[in-house]
Amino acid sequence: MAENNKKVIFITGSTKGIGLADAKRLANDHNNLVIINSHRDLSNDEIKNLKDQFPNPIEVLVGDVSSEDSAKKMIDGIINQFGKIDVLVNNAGITQDKLLTRMKSDSFKAVLNTNLVGAFNMTKYALKAMQKKRSGCIINMSSIAGLHGNMGQANYSASKAGMVGLTKTTAQEGSLRGIRCNAIAPGMIRTAMTDKLSDRNIARWEKQIPMKRFGKADEIAETVEFLINNHYITGQVITVDGGLTI
Repeated sequence: MAENNKKVIFITGSTKGIGLADAKRLANDHNNLVIINSHRDLSNDEIKNLKDQFPNPIEVLVGDVSSEDSAKKMIDGIINQFGKIDVLVNNAGITQDKLLTRMKSDSFKAVLNTNLVGAFNMTKYALKAMQKKRSGCIINMSSIAGLHGNMGQANYSASKAGMVGLTKTTAQEGSLRGIRCNAIAPGMIRTAMTDKLSDRNIARWEKQIPMKRFGKADEIAETVEFLINNHYITGQVITVDGGLTI
């Protein structure tokens, strides 16, 4: 077990999009040791390309959050190597959109297994480790779809709504040992996923958003950093959507 004085931060699903933006922002602080996660094996070139994007050294950990065994191995590996885990960001998520009446049961279960069960798996084992040292912070990446629903996303909305309940319960149980848990509910954020939208759809969304633009992934990362550093916020859902759901 390596002695480590840095804050150990593990971000699931963090090789791209919001998760990668979270990792980059947090890695700028020399006092943080950031561990990013991929659900699939990466080539040496892919790992090098990822690490080259960071000014400070990071770690890369492969594992599937939807598997309880894999989740346990990841947390155990972090504890064995670094002696602790200070922050867990449950960011891993997938979508399989379709209108509810056309959605197959397998698609519904697959999205819940990654987004919600995955967050549960990671939280279960991270929380145990945090409880031993009586400190820690867990952040769950929910969505405005989990607060208000979204057509064609019954599975995604249900998974993100479930994360809100998971967050509040984790906050209650975690507070007994000084551990905080909060959620972030992003709105329309510029990522590879939203870049697939047509110009017409983007314009339609921007018209509905009071701030008249999509958010940036770094604006979510800024919120993650804020929640890590504010030690009197727990059990909350912070909506970052440019006013879309006012």
